[in-house]
Amino acid sequence: MSAVISTIIVNYNAGKLLRSCVDSLLNCPLDIEIIVVDNASTDNSLNSLMGLPCVQIIRNSANVGFAAACNKGTACASAPFLLFLNPDCSFKPEALVQLLNAFGNNARAGDALVGMAGGLLVNPDGTEQAGGRRAVPTPWRSFVRAFGLARFSDRWPRLFFDFNLHKQPLPDHAIEVEAISGACMMVKREAMLDVGEWDESYFLHCEDLDWCMRFRQKGWTILFVPSAQITHALGICGRSRPVFVEWHKHKGMQRFYRKFFRHQYPGALMWLVGIGVWLRFFLVATYYSARHVGRALKLKW
Repeated sequence: MSAVISTIIVNYNAGKLLRSCVDSLLNCPLDIEIIVVDNASTDNSLNSLMGLPCVQIIRNSANVGFAAACNKGTACASAPFLLFLNPDCSFKPEALVQLLNAFGNNARAGDALVGMAGGLLVNPDGTEQAGGRRAVPTPWRSFVRAFGLARFSDRWPRLFFDFNLHKQPLPDHAIEVEAISGACMMVKREAMLDVGEWDESYFLHCEDLDWCMRFRQKGWTILFVPSAQITHALGICGRSRPVFVEWHKHKGMQRFYRKFFRHQYPGALMWLVGIGVWLRFFLVATYYSARHVGRALKLKW
């Protein structure tokens, strides 16, 4: 029987979580093809998959980034639906069924075909994570969030809108959103062929927002499916290199803004946005560096 879903997991030092993720897929009642693309992990996390004939492993000789690894896995996939899944995700068997059903039950949303769907991302304690359902973080929305102006959204909701939607009441059915998270993203192959592959100019972070923007530009609808719950141990894979992760996150933010909004905003405003992005990186990097030094001194004494 041919696979219904091809799952592409990009692994980088996910440890035991990688096997937990694969086990979630193996327990799913659907026929799933599992492809693990490893970005030169050094933690022996792939060892836990040895002996599993149903898992195809692609070993990269270097860390090529998330988008490039996703494209490499996609080239080997055969199913009509593609599931891009972080190795720090796990879920109950019915979660993927709910995601897949969303395409059938919502063949059309308004005048647009459904091309992408994501589920309810929760922390290990069961609370909803930011990012699973969100609006596109335009330069203005990012400015609103950075300076705490979202507190005025009750009075002026359209002006001071916060792009993270997880604080809003959870809907009881699948709804259209502007963006979902690349941590768990199911895509119709037909839509991907129309939109194109992941943008490999992003190394880590913002490539999912880029893809969501391009899907919507091509007329494809993105759904958030609250009944499909996925536990996401956020940040596990990058915990050992926080400054490295933040560098690529902010570099990705800068590329995202310039790629999609430089013709919509005055040049001076985009210049200020760029300064804000790198100022934020400097502050975050300083924090992590100071914390690392503090830990080193504590161990020394």
